[in-house]
Amino acid sequence: MTSPTASAELTLSDVLRALLAQWRITLPLPFVAAAVAIGVSYLVKPSFTGRVSFMPPQSQQNNAAGALASLGALAGLSGGVRNTGDQYLAFVQSSSVGDRMVERFDLLKVYDEKFKQDARLSLAEHTRSSLGKKDGVITVEVDDEDPQRAADMANAYVEELRKLAASLTLSEAQQRREFFESQLKQVRVKLDAAQAALQGSGLAGSAIKVEPKAAVEALARLRAELTTAEVRLQAMRRSLADQAPEVLQQSAVVAALRGEMDRQARAEQAGATQGGYIGAYREFKYQETLYDLIARQYEIARVDESREGGQVQVIDPALVPERKSKPKRSIFAIVGFGLGLAAAVALALARRRPNDA
Repeated sequence: MTSPTASAELTLSDVLRALLAQWRITLPLPFVAAAVAIGVSYLVKPSFTGRVSFMPPQSQQNNAAGALASLGALAGLSGGVRNTGDQYLAFVQSSSVGDRMVERFDLLKVYDEKFKQDARLSLAEHTRSSLGKKDGVITVEVDDEDPQRAADMANAYVEELRKLAASLTLSEAQQRREFFESQLKQVRVKLDAAQAALQGSGLAGSAIKVEPKAAVEALARLRAELTTAEVRLQAMRRSLADQAPEVLQQSAVVAALRGEMDRQARAEQAGATQGGYIGAYREFKYQETLYDLIARQYEIARVDESREGGQVQVIDPALVPERKSKPKRSIFAIVGFGLGLAAAVALALARRRPNDA
């Protein structure tokens, strides 16, 4: 019997001598195990992979961002660019798309599941999605025992993604259009009132374009920017905490605009000589500027609402795979050979004679 000390001092040369001593048994064992593993691979049902790649609507995002940048302070009210590659990848992995796929391909029966949630989890195990960091291309791969169904499911992901993106885009555009439509009506009423007050100041139409115009228009635009910044801050506080970085940054913007407006208002009051006229003219220009900004944002919301949503551009549609992706018989053979070799070493060491130690 071999002592623990002798076992602990076992070297590679000892193992080789043991293998050579039992070569009639140990030599063919790894190859037999590899052959058995390859035979087992034929018992595993083959799996095929459907692969589709597509590009999110990046070009529309850039156009929208450029249009919003021209609106100054009101650009932030649109919510920013939404259709990023990461967001579309999240849509692919969402439960909404997963449930639609389960219903569309009757995956409860395909995966032999009782509940939709379990079928959705099985679908997630058979699906891989990734986003190219350099090219922004999203790739979706679906494994299935039926090659036709694997290709159909991969292409169906794009179709369901388009439906989901269109419904989300339309809903968000509707909300923005309704919000700016109500704001536009309110500002229109105030603009008409300010215009009536200016006309009732007793000055002729040409008199409203005299010296105070430049200073009053600057103050009116500053006041309009302050109003829109405050509206944006209120919108942020509905979904973010007061200590969120975005809220703190927007609060600082509002505070800076308030300080600047107070400074200009005090300077204007100190040198005012046409109090009634300047006040009426300032209110008129403020309402006019605010109306113009909101009107342009309202038009953008109407255009967004009229679209069908972001258009996903398919680069490579999924074709019916001709070759199976699983099982890999080479991997079976390597694993079988390794297990056979380990078994051969263990058998040789167990059967070695004491004089071989």
